[in-house]
Amino acid sequence: MIRLDEALKKWLEQYQISYILHSHPAVFTVEEAQKHCGFIPGTHCKNLFVKDLKKRKYYLVTLESSKRLKFKELEKLTNWPKIIFADESELQSFLGLSKGAVSPFGLVNDKENHVEYLIDKDVWAAEIVSFHPNINTETLELKNKAFQQFVKATGNRFQIISFPS
Repeated sequence: MIRLDEALKKWLEQYQISYILHSHPAVFTVEEAQKHCGFIPGTHCKNLFVKDLKKRKYYLVTLESSKRLKFKELEKLTNWPKIIFADESELQSFLGLSKGAVSPFGLVNDKENHVEYLIDKDVWAAEIVSFHPNINTETLELKNKAFQQFVKATGNRFQIISFPS
């Protein structure tokens, strides 16, 4: 079984970000996560990597797992003309991630801070949140203060957005 990436582990230690590690079978969808990760406390999230059609800007979007991202709403919020999913090569290039393992922890791989992070206000305010640590066979549980500390420590621009339920 793949374990927590050593580089990410050192990064979290460097910034004194505390977490609880949970192992589970690989999950690729919210439904699979509910089945195999439902025991993990806190707000469960989904993460999407998107770009504008002209590839001028990339966003990592984190929502509470039961919410749906409607691109038209996101286009209004960001003032972009057309938003689409970034492809797997862009995901790898910017965040060092593969499909199925998208998470905020990929921001530590974005050394030049090209990606802006959009966070659902309900996730930002949650007492506990959980995310894959860049692999989909584990989940890190973080308390609110640790999550907010993580986001700020990455150096990436971020916005807290009210996504509708």
